[in-house]
Amino acid sequence: MQAQRDNPSLRWSLSLLLLLGLVLPLVFSQTLSYREAVLRAVDDFNQQSLDTNLYRLLDMDSQPSGDEDPDALNYMRFRVKETVCDKATYQTPEQCNFREHGLVKQCVATVNQGTDSFTDIRCKGPGTQPQQFKNVGRIAGLLRRGGLKIGEKIQKLGQKIRDFFQKITPEVEK
Repeated sequence: MQAQRDNPSLRWSLSLLLLLGLVLPLVFSQTLSYREAVLRAVDDFNQQSLDTNLYRLLDMDSQPSGDEDPDALNYMRFRVKETVCDKATYQTPEQCNFREHGLVKQCVATVNQGTDSFTDIRCKGPGTQPQQFKNVGRIAGLLRRGGLKIGEKIQKLGQKIRDFFQKITPEVEK
């Protein structure tokens, strides 16, 4: 038994196996499976969404047969459905039940295959604009209301100027 422990080739082999055992899981964990990438996109959507409830993955398109180029962009298509859980509860969407008659949104996420990072996530519900365009509509509404208020102020100022000149005109004739 002592002779086996002192054997340098055995010690080297065991060291190599130990090193491989530590390194291989790290290498394999770098690449996300398609489902894991979609779930990560759902998490990102929940963080960015202005909705108060969490959304959970409802279904996803099959993985597209795409380019294996690490710099290539891939598109993931999936649907999410509103859950009964409020975002403030800090639960994972998988712990939450779907909300009865909850909103279903169709999503597209763009992922960079080499970095597994999302460059864009867009979701839209039935009859709605994509989420990123909602802010533009909101800003347009604010500008419209602001323009109306400015218009009212200008109209009041114009009326005061008219009143001022009407008061001056009769005094000049006397």
